[in-house]
Amino acid sequence: MSRYIFITGGVVSSLGKGLASAALGALLQARGYSVRLRKLDPYLNVDPGTMSPYQHGEVYVTDDGAETDLDLGHYERFTGVAACQSDNVTTGRIYQQIIEAERRGDYLGATVQVVPHVTDKIRDFVLSDAGDVDFVLCEIGGTVGDIEALPFFEAIRQVGLKIGRQNTLFLHVTLLPFIKAAGELKTKPTQHSVKELRAIGIQPDVLLCRSEQKLPESDRAKIGLFCNVQEQAVIPAYDAASIYDVPIAYHEQGLDNVVLAHFGLDDAPELELSRWHEISRRINHPDGEVTIAVVGKYTVLRDAYKSLTEALVHGGIANTVKVNIKWIESDSFETQDKALSALDRVHGILVPGGFGERGAEGKVSAAGYARTRNIPYFGICYGMQMAVLEVARNLAGITDAVSTEISQSGTPVIGLMTEWTKGNTKESRTKSDDLGGTMRLGAYPAILQAGSKVAEIYGTTEIMERHRHRYEVHADIVTKLEPHGVIFSGMSPDGVLPEILEIPDHPWFIGVQFHPELKSRPFEPHPLFASFIAAAIKQSRMM
Repeated sequence: MSRYIFITGGVVSSLGKGLASAALGALLQARGYSVRLRKLDPYLNVDPGTMSPYQHGEVYVTDDGAETDLDLGHYERFTGVAACQSDNVTTGRIYQQIIEAERRGDYLGATVQVVPHVTDKIRDFVLSDAGDVDFVLCEIGGTVGDIEALPFFEAIRQVGLKIGRQNTLFLHVTLLPFIKAAGELKTKPTQHSVKELRAIGIQPDVLLCRSEQKLPESDRAKIGLFCNVQEQAVIPAYDAASIYDVPIAYHEQGLDNVVLAHFGLDDAPELELSRWHEISRRINHPDGEVTIAVVGKYTVLRDAYKSLTEALVHGGIANTVKVNIKWIESDSFETQDKALSALDRVHGILVPGGFGERGAEGKVSAAGYARTRNIPYFGICYGMQMAVLEVARNLAGITDAVSTEISQSGTPVIGLMTEWTKGNTKESRTKSDDLGGTMRLGAYPAILQAGSKVAEIYGTTEIMERHRHRYEVHADIVTKLEPHGVIFSGMSPDGVLPEILEIPDHPWFIGVQFHPELKSRPFEPHPLFASFIAAAIKQSRMM
């Protein structure tokens, strides 16, 4: 059966449990084992699809259309294992299922309670659909002591009891704060965090201690003694120059050896980290650098564009250059004059996804700036739609071109999707439908025009990319724009939905309706990002 590793957090949030889970998964893969990674989120939302990016960061979308926590992006990028619906669950979804079952009478009149009904559901989720893998890594969101996380801690305690401690490992990520005035690390917060965990019935087997300062051996021994953890299982986790240095750093501190020893796998295959060392070399010793302006509406919280940021890094890896990102709030320039100065001296302009009216005209201006000045432009989802508005207004003469998401007055060239095909079934939506889970979500195919730039970039004319949008470019705009030097080089297989826009006579001007950043990996940079950064390098040489 699969062995289970549960990753919990203590002291404070944002310690990097997701990154720790992904890095450990990568190390286990490097030792020849197969892995599956999951996230258990305690919040009451059914999924993060309706949550503000300012509160939760980006929504990561899987091939099968799940709107999930951004940590699943880390999992996929580090391990290459595609996540799915069954790899992320929330308190909201658990309660939704239980209430629906109670209304149907499935509990036969029993009193429905947190224990056992909620914890049973969580336990069933953890143990179900794991597949034939060697290790399942489950990260529990939040921090030990959070009241909403208690059912999850109880559930994983029960899992350890059910499958046996020989098949279970509890890894606790904690913080060792450095008190500057005292000039020393403090271990007491970690001791209290472990005490809280043990009160729930969970004894951690490994402590991953985040620290900005070197952990003295004496403190390591003290933590192990007071937390009832073997000294060698107290693993320092120092800040790294790049997140892609983390697997190497954790191995150097002995994390993978401690984990495998716990499971009695002392005869594990030799470690193979050569590809991680090559990624580290390319990131830390680039041959040059480029600057990309990202014109978005959530730029004050960088986690809102986490996959996008990493995909740009991957594009840099593919070209052995450092990618500097110049973040620009799209509503900070709604006039061309301000756009001129804000976008001066950049080597490429990227307009990412987003929703709503705020900042829309700034994105249109950014697309126009890139088009008229021959600067590489990459529009993603909403960024593609704003590029359509720009060329419709300024090339095709449709001066009042609008998206109905923004305005009801004008000529609508982008509108609400009401029907589309997914597999062999028809999906339909209306404006009055719930917001959650009602978009065109997940992987859909597109057919590329032979001889187009995108067909050359992909090296094929058939692609599958992940979508997350509610509005779509009207098909009839295609014939109106193509006489003006714009082509829609990617369409849905039925020819109804425009997927990709490009300007052949421009150095690099491409807009895509999907989210290619979600499929980019450090070892397999997405071809569009690799090509975009290559175009930015050419631009830098001309400036």
